[in-house]
Amino acid sequence: MSETRRNFIKKSAGLTAVALLNPFKEFAAAETPKVPAKEGFELLFMQTDWGFAGSRDEFCAAAKKEGYEGIEVWWPGDRAEDQKALFDAVKKYNLQIGFLCGGYQSVAADHFELFKKNLDAICANTYQKPVYINCHSGKDYFTYEQNKLFIDYTTAKTKETGVPIYHETHRGRMLFATTVAKDFAERNPDLRLTLDISHWCNVHESLLADQKETVDFLLNRVDHIHSRIGHAEGPQVNDPRAPEWEQVVKAHLAWWDKVVERKKQNGQRMTILTEFGPADYMPTMPYTRKPLADQWAINVYMMNLLRKRYQS
Repeated sequence: MSETRRNFIKKSAGLTAVALLNPFKEFAAAETPKVPAKEGFELLFMQTDWGFAGSRDEFCAAAKKEGYEGIEVWWPGDRAEDQKALFDAVKKYNLQIGFLCGGYQSVAADHFELFKKNLDAICANTYQKPVYINCHSGKDYFTYEQNKLFIDYTTAKTKETGVPIYHETHRGRMLFATTVAKDFAERNPDLRLTLDISHWCNVHESLLADQKETVDFLLNRVDHIHSRIGHAEGPQVNDPRAPEWEQVVKAHLAWWDKVVERKKQNGQRMTILTEFGPADYMPTMPYTRKPLADQWAINVYMMNLLRKRYQS
């Protein structure tokens, strides 16, 4: 093989790799919804510490360096030193903060008590008022009445404190399926949602094309987005930059477009968490469990794509 031929193959392979990793480089700009934003619209991107191995300070420094406005993390619990470390880092890097709140117990009463304790602590903290609180609410096997307690309590807490509190559309939680979520929304007018629609794609084994009316109804209740890309057989594609996921990515963008369009028209804040997760959310190689893609890089990619798409 000639030297010229080898160089051509090498160069072509490199260009192909770049193309595969960036198939949507101009996608966000080409299909950006042209919706003028009213005064008051604000777009905040939050980064998750899920899968980050460093300290609070290192995590906040990394998020700030990438251009995030804030972070979303679980409430650090009762340890004063853990709370201080978190809020010191947030203040140092001038970041906003959103909190996750939930319980884990299988007994509904115990679960609810822990949830209330954590929520009360978040709202009472004297360090920094959160931009929002995102709730992993109840369980899919709790009764309607047991799960409704979470909505009633958070509705009252929002009115008391002014902190927006959302309930996430998450597998295993009370809003695990579209039909169940619609029932809760119809019967509880104050219910506001964090949309992680990747879970519904997985639960219903589809991109929800046969549930457009239900999904559109629920999109009107969404105030916060978890921008993970799911598919019919799982809650997270291996890499949203890969061309085989183009139609799946487009479906998610279409849902998110509707939420952001409403926020722009109403002049309201829009918060988006980039939440691609580590193993085992991230598919891995067998035996080695080596992740198939770089979680942090994907989240930053999603932030940049959506910022370009939605920035006024």
